[in-house]
Amino acid sequence: MSNHDHDHSHDHPHGQGQDGEPRWKHDGVRVITGDRLDPNTAQTPGMFRQAAINHARVGAQKIWAGTVSIQPNAKTGVHHHGELESVIYVVRGRARLRWGERLEYVAEAGPGDFIYVPPFVPHQEINADPDNPLECVLVRSDNEAVVVNITGVDPVEAPESVYWVDPIHKHPPG
Repeated sequence: MSNHDHDHSHDHPHGQGQDGEPRWKHDGVRVITGDRLDPNTAQTPGMFRQAAINHARVGAQKIWAGTVSIQPNAKTGVHHHGELESVIYVVRGRARLRWGERLEYVAEAGPGDFIYVPPFVPHQEINADPDNPLECVLVRSDNEAVVVNITGVDPVEAPESVYWVDPIHKHPPG
């Protein structure tokens, strides 16, 4: 029996949608331009988050994406993102991340670098550049932003530097 004997449009990529429109016309690729980001998302003092991709805007099921900017010399409140994993990509500026129960660890990242933040890790973003804003792209592993702002953290004064050492990136001198 050939495919032409049955109507397979409901499971064929070129079929029609429910309303007679081509299937992917309105449920396919979406472009969210940089001037249409949504600031109506969970915020943390010291940083400005804007949502680009979430369930409300594009129907995303498993990810959230947006931007974050931090003004020169500013540092954010301490927070974590519950069960969510976060990836931060530095577009412009110098990011300093502190993390741990007392923010006892620190690492830095610059343009082109990716930062991974595991679930439930208390952390703080710092703009390490006194003159320029820090601009990052942010991706999280669920379609809604979860932000738990933490108060009452007693940070250590001199956090311990942590370097990611692998065969390509040797520990810096010093």
